Amino acid sequence: MSAVTFDNVSIMFGDAPEKALPLADQGQSRAEIQQATDQVLGVHDASLEVEEGETLVLMGLSGSGKSTLLRAVNGLNPVVRGRVLVKDGEEQVDVTACSATRLRKLRQNRVAMVFQQFGLLPWRTVSENVGFGLELAGAEDRRERVARQLNLVGLDGWGERKVGELSGGMQQRVGLARAFATDAPILLMDEPFSALDPLIRTRLQDELIQLQDELKRTIIFVSHDLDEAFKIGARIAIMEGGRIVQCGTPREIFSNPASDYVADFVANMNPLGVLTARDVLEPGEGERSIAAETPIREVMPLLREGPLSVMEGDHHLGRVTAQSVVERLSA
Repeated sequence: MSAVTFDNVSIMFGDAPEKALPLADQGQSRAEIQQATDQVLGVHDASLEVEEGETLVLMGLSGSGKSTLLRAVNGLNPVVRGRVLVKDGEEQVDVTACSATRLRKLRQNRVAMVFQQFGLLPWRTVSENVGFGLELAGAEDRRERVARQLNLVGLDGWGERKVGELSGGMQQRVGLARAFATDAPILLMDEPFSALDPLIRTRLQDELIQLQDELKRTIIFVSHDLDEAFKIGARIAIMEGGRIVQCGTPREIFSNPASDYVADFVANMNPLGVLTARDVLEPGEGERSIAAETPIREVMPLLREGPLSVMEGDHHLGRVTAQSVVERLSA
């Protein structure tokens, strides 16, 4: 059972979505639909399954629909057609049809959200901000849980400082700690690092990856930055004009872009973080063996001592040489 399922989800903004849906079904663009009906297409016919413990990135240019789709998971954006299912214990709850009471419980216990603008209370201390959701839920052990999360994000000893005294990067760590402190199994992250300078942004991406390795939450992460998406996401869903145009692993998207739009995204990115030994094969055998999924970054230093045989289990796939790597990277 998936943690989150988007089942043919369509979102329209306006008071007459029934006028716009047939035009969207015909493939008309957002601008064409708005001109004809005065309705704004947010998302059209989006289907995705997000597995438990997976980090999936929704990415695309501004206005592509990624944040609109994300906010359907906790009911912040109304769905006009389709369903959004959230795993709660042994059942899946249809967010688009559940009661206000059930939706409130899902937000308290199952789904947490981290916004770009932090959403912190500057007059409260760091500890009070991290424990705010626990306080609302009446958790009796919130002091211990807050202390544990502050230690995880490197803010141990900062608990009594006012949030307004912290730098932007430290405030975002507080936001991360608050989201993880709730023990919500599903985290929605809406471009949480985009307002930060590149150095802090890179550091927080690394910290998020480390936290996820330890805590294994289900994360849906919105980004407009392909390098960030490829670094964080196990899978990436690329959106254009409210529609999902490709979903796959970073390697799949880089190697086989589904459209010119996707190809333009990947054209200028560094492939070293994406490709593996199986992507740079040529016929033949090497002097030593490596696994097919070994990242190219790790393969390149080994090539100084000669070609490498690439293995998938006991099966020999071919070899990697310095020349085969150069040819693939320059293709």
